[in-house]
Amino acid sequence: MEISNDSGTKKPKRLTSVVWNHFEKVRKADICYAVCVHCNKKLSGSSNSGTTHLRNHLMRCLKRSNFDVSQLLAAKRRKKDNTVSLANISFDEGQRKEEYIKPTIIKFDQEHKKEEIINFGSSKFDQGRSQLDLARMIILHGYPLNLVEQVGFKVFVKNLQPLFEFLPNSDVEVSCIEIYKREKEKVYHMINKLPGRINLSIEMWSSTENSSYLCLYAHYIDEEWTLQKKILNFVTLDSSHTEDLLPEVIIKCLNEWDIDCKLFSLTLDDCSIDDNFTFRIKERVSEKRPFLSTRQLLDIRSTAHLLNSIVQDAMDALHEVIQKIRESIRYIRSSQVVLGKFNEIAQHAGINSQKALFLDFPVHWKSTYLMLETALEYRSAFSLFQEHDPSYSTTLTDEEWEWVSSVSGYLKLLVEIMNVFSGHSFPTASIYFPEICDIHIQLIDWCRSSDNFLSSMALKMKAKFDKYWSKCSLALAVAAVLDPRFKMKLVEYYYSLIYGSTALERIKEVSDGIKELFNAYSICSTMVDQGSALPGSSLPGTTCGARDRLKGFDRFLHETSESQSMTSDLDKYLEEPIFPRNSDFNILNWWKVHMPRYPILSMMARDVLGTPMSTLAPELAFSIGGRVLDSSRCSLNPYTREALICTQDWLQNESRDLNPSPIHSALSLLLESS
Repeated sequence: MEISNDSGTKKPKRLTSVVWNHFEKVRKADICYAVCVHCNKKLSGSSNSGTTHLRNHLMRCLKRSNFDVSQLLAAKRRKKDNTVSLANISFDEGQRKEEYIKPTIIKFDQEHKKEEIINFGSSKFDQGRSQLDLARMIILHGYPLNLVEQVGFKVFVKNLQPLFEFLPNSDVEVSCIEIYKREKEKVYHMINKLPGRINLSIEMWSSTENSSYLCLYAHYIDEEWTLQKKILNFVTLDSSHTEDLLPEVIIKCLNEWDIDCKLFSLTLDDCSIDDNFTFRIKERVSEKRPFLSTRQLLDIRSTAHLLNSIVQDAMDALHEVIQKIRESIRYIRSSQVVLGKFNEIAQHAGINSQKALFLDFPVHWKSTYLMLETALEYRSAFSLFQEHDPSYSTTLTDEEWEWVSSVSGYLKLLVEIMNVFSGHSFPTASIYFPEICDIHIQLIDWCRSSDNFLSSMALKMKAKFDKYWSKCSLALAVAAVLDPRFKMKLVEYYYSLIYGSTALERIKEVSDGIKELFNAYSICSTMVDQGSALPGSSLPGTTCGARDRLKGFDRFLHETSESQSMTSDLDKYLEEPIFPRNSDFNILNWWKVHMPRYPILSMMARDVLGTPMSTLAPELAFSIGGRVLDSSRCSLNPYTREALICTQDWLQNESRDLNPSPIHSALSLLLESS
């Protein structure tokens, strides 16, 4: 490039580009060559050719694998006006290819983000770091390990970074395990420093290969009073893992994380599991929590699984009628002629529904409900259609239509309640009590039906519900009492509707249960005040197994203090006015603000409200089937499978906590500290 200082004087051309540090300019006759000093390749060295082709050659020169190529990237553009910060990158297709993108100094790694920085302007390509980034991407997005062997991926990466060396699946697996171990250690320290106890939920998974898996989740409310959920273990079950041995598997997992003395509740996804299953776990845990009885270690069964189970009872009872409706819809939609004739009959019958007939997706029961609801709107048209089309022979009787109408009413209530539960990613335990009480009241009413078909179906549904209610009603009620908008008043209201003349006895059971649990927390508080916390207490300074000869005195001190004119946190809370109900109320924020006023009760509220009353993910709320593991994970060995599934959950939780923008989400893979 010529540089002119004035109109009359010209200076000779200068080789200003950094690429000329790697090329020797040779002239033969009238032709100028640029010879690469690394590979001796000749390229055009003419001033008219520029330096782009030389720079591109250097970037791909395999003999320079250890050279810092960042200077070449920086030399692409020197003009400040065209410099763009990484935060403002535009991925518009029309962006100039030669436009220089200069990354800003970017912070990384959540633990060291204030201390450690990285500047891409001076960074060298690091094969080891890139390998970990690739492993992290595979974990985070659930990609198969053989992604690295796919041709399309190899072409993409080679064009993006020619220096990257591809490795076999086994090496990528090793990198994934390395990330798993590091992340597990972080989760371990975090869980054991929590201010409250841990609530566990157990969910059974399956696979297309008929394998079974046990997934163990931890639920807790952190220091900021935010409800959190993390996978702790993903255990592959084999033929040796009978139901009798499953408690030992769970206890082993608890010991692995050192949280057996911090356990507060255990939630199972199956209401039919034998009581001995949970009793063995509760008995083992209670050994390390002498002041909390097995009664106070909450035994919960999943609410969502209960609803799916009683819905299945209704579907099974109405199976033949539902099949008739499916066949009717399938016939009417078989051709445009038949559909047109049906729509014409519907118009003459005065049906102005905007809904179109459709077939349900049988494993998703909400779609079945919507199909039945739509079919009911065309009830008269179905009856008239048989008179106009002799080939149509699956019409329903009037009695069957009445059954469909009644069952649709049942399902409507259950859909509305399931929508409440699934509308929260991490619902607190307090939202369940009023919804479950509504189901209880409706089941009592349905059982009184004069129709034998409907009453027998309702009795079967209520038998399952009663088993759930006997186990979980106290925990549901305690959580509702800890909602300042309800307190004991909501329990009194619903129990009077459910139990009638015996309501007072049931209300007293709830009141006594809350006091018993609160007294246990009060004793824990006394122990901490005197410098020795109980095993598994929610207070700082928790120690496991410490011997204290004055524990009996602590209990005596607490019991005698009750007889004095001291008002406990619980009494004060229940005596104060109820907080007004409003749509944007945040119960966890309320307890966070009122923690100084109710220091002991707030500890209890932290643990109770963090109890998972359901184990079903929102996206599976209406699914009859359970969790199914994908085929790529099924083919892995058990340890690798657990590592990938657990680490994916931890990394996704970390991404949600940081709440990054889309660009920063992508960068988190690259900026993961090795």
